[in-house]
Amino acid sequence: MLAVLIIGIIIVLIVLFLAVSTTSKAYQYKHTVDELEDNPFVKNDHETKTEK
Repeated sequence: MLAVLIIGIIIVLIVLFLAVSTTSKAYQYKHTVDELEDNPFVKNDHETKTEK
């Protein structure tokens, strides 16, 4: 019974460590945003004025 408890605690600690390390790496990731001129789904003002 004691062995099952110890193995369970070890598994919980491993999962906790992996979750914390993954979250830490996710917050360190540098996100980028495309400029509006490069976005093919957004029409810029110059295109809409010449089409009218």
